[in-house]
Amino acid sequence: MQRRTLASTGRESSVIGLGTWQFGGDWGPVSDQDAFAVMDASAESGVTLFDTADVYGDGVSEQLIGRWLRANPDSGVTVTTKMGRRAEQVPSNYVAADFREWVDRSRRNLQQDTLDLVQLHCPPTPVFEDDAVYDALDALVADRSIAAYGVSVETADQALEAIRHPGVASVQIILNAFRLKPLDAVLPAAKQAGVAVLARVPLASGLLSGKYTTDTEFAAGDHRTYNRHGEAFHQGETFSGVPFEDGVRAAQEFAAALPEGVSVPQAALAWIVAQDGVTAAIPGARNADQARSNAAAGSLDLTTVPGLDSTVHELYDRWFRATVHERW
Repeated sequence: MQRRTLASTGRESSVIGLGTWQFGGDWGPVSDQDAFAVMDASAESGVTLFDTADVYGDGVSEQLIGRWLRANPDSGVTVTTKMGRRAEQVPSNYVAADFREWVDRSRRNLQQDTLDLVQLHCPPTPVFEDDAVYDALDALVADRSIAAYGVSVETADQALEAIRHPGVASVQIILNAFRLKPLDAVLPAAKQAGVAVLARVPLASGLLSGKYTTDTEFAAGDHRTYNRHGEAFHQGETFSGVPFEDGVRAAQEFAAALPEGVSVPQAALAWIVAQDGVTAAIPGARNADQARSNAAAGSLDLTTVPGLDSTVHELYDRWFRATVHERW
């Protein structure tokens, strides 16, 4: 497993992390036993970065990680959590008093005195432009409630605004073979500023798992059923905002371009972490086998997959540039 420095935090992170939105139930039910098996398998495979949020299962994901951390005190895992989406999404809610309340709740859930890294969870655009927001976050660092802070964003412009602020340690942004816009400006700006980039939705909500067909159906409680067009939250969070049928067909072409023995998700993840400026990709996993397979991408030698980068760009230009590139 490759490792990189998580920017100004000074922590070493595996290039493949573990996203834990699925622990909260929005991808269908995941038992506590399965969640612990996923975390065990990830850590055993060299993963040292777990990403969560206070809104995943309204705290369930954080609580599960907190219990796992207590049972594995020497794991060396860095936990990045996110805050803000439990509140009404208006800029007036992104103030110091609310930050204190949210952080203290996450500290209890995660059983941590000092949170490793807290990210604002895709707040309204004006929040990124408000200096008072960053002052309030700096105060939380100063009193050691949090060790560092960053942002999770929906758009490249939001990322670029956040990167301008010197206290920002990380930007979490949708980046995968079907969402290439961050390559244009965000990755270069983050690298120059010394800001970590965490690539979220790296498998396009499973499109880049290589196992779906246009007839695949998902459970009613799965966001891939109820949020395809942004009915519940931002459309980009589901299948990266690309039309499901187009994504399936593009993933089939992606798979056909790979040599025997290289899986679609491993190639897709390895391509992400090969991009200059990316710190880590944070795929989710519903079972231990998926966790181990994802982690293996962190040591995949891309010289065994010739032409992968040109394949990614060709598919993107043909299937998605016209529909998603200018939107986010």
